[in-house]
Amino acid sequence: MKRLLMKRVFKVKEIISILISEGWYMDRQNGTSHRQFKHHTIRATATVNGKLSDNVWIENLKSIERQTGIRFKDFAD
Repeated sequence: MKRLLMKRVFKVKEIISILISEGWYMDRQNGTSHRQFKHHTIRATATVNGKLSDNVWIENLKSIERQTGIRFKDFAD
């Protein structure tokens, strides 16, 4: 099985700021960790989980990419 490797680790805070800059807004929050984001023109809901200072696991990052259509590899410096 091939492992997907990124050159850097994203924090939840960074993912949220990227989503907001791409036109997504926080619709609701379940508890303290799961945040649901919506877009004005895209009929989808993206879920970002974790505290703001947590690292985002690659599996969660790929799930957010599928939900939003955003390639986070483009934002890795």
